[in-house]
Amino acid sequence: MTAPDAAELRRRTQELLAAHPPATTDRTAFLRARFDAGLAWVHYPAGLGGLDAPRSLQGVVDAELAAAGAPDNDPRRIGIGLGMAAPTILGFGTDEQKERFLRPLWVGEEVWCQLFSEPGAGSDLAALATRAVRDGEDWVVDGQKVWTSSAHLARWAILIARTDPDVPKHRGISYFVCDMTAPGVEVRPLRQITGEAEFNEVFLTSVRIPDHHRLGPVNEGWKVAQTTLMNERVSIGGARVPREGGMIGPVSRTWRERPELRTHDLHQRLLTLWVEAEVARLTGARLRQQLVAGQPGPEGSGMKLAFARLNQEISGLEVELLGQEGLLYDDWTMRRPELVDFTGRDAGYRYLRSKGNSIEGGTSEVLLNIVAERVLGLPAEPRTDKDVAWKDLSR
Repeated sequence: MTAPDAAELRRRTQELLAAHPPATTDRTAFLRARFDAGLAWVHYPAGLGGLDAPRSLQGVVDAELAAAGAPDNDPRRIGIGLGMAAPTILGFGTDEQKERFLRPLWVGEEVWCQLFSEPGAGSDLAALATRAVRDGEDWVVDGQKVWTSSAHLARWAILIARTDPDVPKHRGISYFVCDMTAPGVEVRPLRQITGEAEFNEVFLTSVRIPDHHRLGPVNEGWKVAQTTLMNERVSIGGARVPREGGMIGPVSRTWRERPELRTHDLHQRLLTLWVEAEVARLTGARLRQQLVAGQPGPEGSGMKLAFARLNQEISGLEVELLGQEGLLYDDWTMRRPELVDFTGRDAGYRYLRSKGNSIEGGTSEVLLNIVAERVLGLPAEPRTDKDVAWKDLSR
């Protein structure tokens, strides 16, 4: 079957709109119909939300739907599912798993979270201690995860756990889909510097996961997790934004609208950061074009690294530009938000929240190593634990 071209995708989109007019169709019903028509992810296989079309043609569908006022699936709210769980399930899931999870994930009927980091295994993720022990057709999981975005909203989680402590740490990990409503799953809020509890810690006590919710072979979960992590960094650092989108937008508007705040030094810094933000935006566009040819590579780590640095420098400049106003903060109320809204809040929020950008999605220190070794080809750092069984490591 020949992959559809742009004209064919426009035709299919217009057929969807005619059969399900956005003005009179329930939002969820419209999104389900869009998925079933293969117009969710056009590059996904037919029957799984796509049409085996080139990834670059997704914009054709999106533009037609936007012009018609069709609803989207609120991607910021379900970003972990879209950017991390879905490509991992597509790459390593069984046919039954793909059929069960991808449609409600894309429609937004089921929110996902990521149970990877632990109190003693963040930057060194492969040192994780959460255990999964086989018991018949189930796995019994015990442990603690931390920094889990959206755990308080999630129906499902992607989880990595240690299934063999007698081999080196990277080789004894398996990858699972965990039901967040299962007995033994406890979610506790972690209040952040912003006052919100966007993150959570998750305690797993004798949680039973059926073996048919395992992704990939037993003890080969690290390979599966690499797909998740690479996609995570692309989704964070390589997101599609317009010129002056993201953090550079608010400070640029303030500069234009408040000439009394300007100084020569701030002008020079703003120009430098504006250019760097534009370079990062265009590099992200090139990275997305590379994705058309296959899975994301280590370049996504470089984009996420730049994203964190720019956000922190731009938000710092914005606070300085505003002077005393920049020291104000609108609301310290403890709340558990559904998404992170960098541009819808004040400068104080942006400054505080951006501090987490160099930690979440891979610390900047780890990403520097990845860029050095896998992009620049520099020698790897010496590792003394490479051939040591996990159970024999110092902790």
